[in-house]
Amino acid sequence: MFGGRTPSADDEVRKVLSSRYQEHLMDPALQGKIADLEEDLRRRVTADATDLCRHVEERCPDLLSVRIEPDVSFKSGLSKTEIMVSKLAGEPVALAASGTGRNRRVTLAVWEWTNLRLAEDGEDRDARHTIVAYDEPDTYLDYKHQRRVMDLIRSQCQLPNVSVIVATHSLNLIDGVDISKIVHLKLDGERTIVERFIDGTHDDASEHLASIASALGVRNSVLLYERLFVGVEGPTEQQAFPLLFRLCQGMHLQSAGIALWACNNNEGALHFARFLNDHGRKVAFVVDADSRTRTRSIFSDTKLRQYGINPERQARFIGQPNELEELFTDTQWAEAANRYWPRNDGVKWSAEQIAAWRDPKIKFSDALLENFKAESDTGPASKVDLMFKLAAGLTDAEQVPEALRELFAELAEIANS
Repeated sequence: MFGGRTPSADDEVRKVLSSRYQEHLMDPALQGKIADLEEDLRRRVTADATDLCRHVEERCPDLLSVRIEPDVSFKSGLSKTEIMVSKLAGEPVALAASGTGRNRRVTLAVWEWTNLRLAEDGEDRDARHTIVAYDEPDTYLDYKHQRRVMDLIRSQCQLPNVSVIVATHSLNLIDGVDISKIVHLKLDGERTIVERFIDGTHDDASEHLASIASALGVRNSVLLYERLFVGVEGPTEQQAFPLLFRLCQGMHLQSAGIALWACNNNEGALHFARFLNDHGRKVAFVVDADSRTRTRSIFSDTKLRQYGINPERQARFIGQPNELEELFTDTQWAEAANRYWPRNDGVKWSAEQIAAWRDPKIKFSDALLENFKAESDTGPASKVDLMFKLAAGLTDAEQVPEALRELFAELAEIANS
């Protein structure tokens, strides 16, 4: 038909020449040659199929046998490649009828076999460049097979003639690659925004900052999805804050979109904070009040401003007057000590004893740790253990000091504003 809507010239050419191609195939002068070529191709493809079946059987031990019978024809190309599988118990069935999970595992095995072919091509410098595209490759796979997918993708990325693109929502895959390799697509109203978390124009700086994030234990998925990053002084806060926050807010930190990381007085944490700021992420610090004036502390006002952090707006200093442990009452510490670190002499710890350790000349946390360890064979192993056990023993939000309840409410509001 010619007329009406504008035809596609490509389609018209393909239809005309396809018709002529079929006519030429019927030419008696070519029939013998075509039959010989088809038979030669069939033998070669059958050999490939046999090797592929062997590989699938190795990778899918729940299958007794795998059979592929390719049908080769110049008229229709590789017209049929139905896969028949036999389970350890049962008759052969078509793979398409044997369940999504098994289908996916066999597909993974096929891709591993394909990867071997890509590697062979990689030894040939003149081989064409190949782009492999994956769309949600680990769907329906258990964690073991998800790891195999990741290993397969990594091996393909190492081939000189192969590039790989993966479209995924899988946090396991996202966390398994360098953050600089991730392109984040997100909806902003009705528009799709393309976001690169690493600035590709400054490769050395980007790699350095990405390595800092990795050293701080911050995963790619956290960098991409969390709404507020809170730097805390060390592992004490990193262990206790999640318990206290959940008790006060009725949700996990992750549910509120908050990610914690321990700074450990490491200046790399300030590099990371500036990195987050520069990429439009919300950043806050929650640290002991004495860290503001402590010698060589990274949390002095001057140091924070040097890295683009506003001390008044982005830093919260806690203590009564100096550190987190002081916010809890003497009674709370005595109750925790009697529960977890009873005295060797059988005498109960009292609030009055705890109160006597609140000496401005010594850190309260040091006094707690030293005295509990000295008087109890089950004393706390560290300050982390000290604070974690106290937090774990609280059962009601009202038991959390008011200063911390207000702090957690403020952080949740910042994260969701």
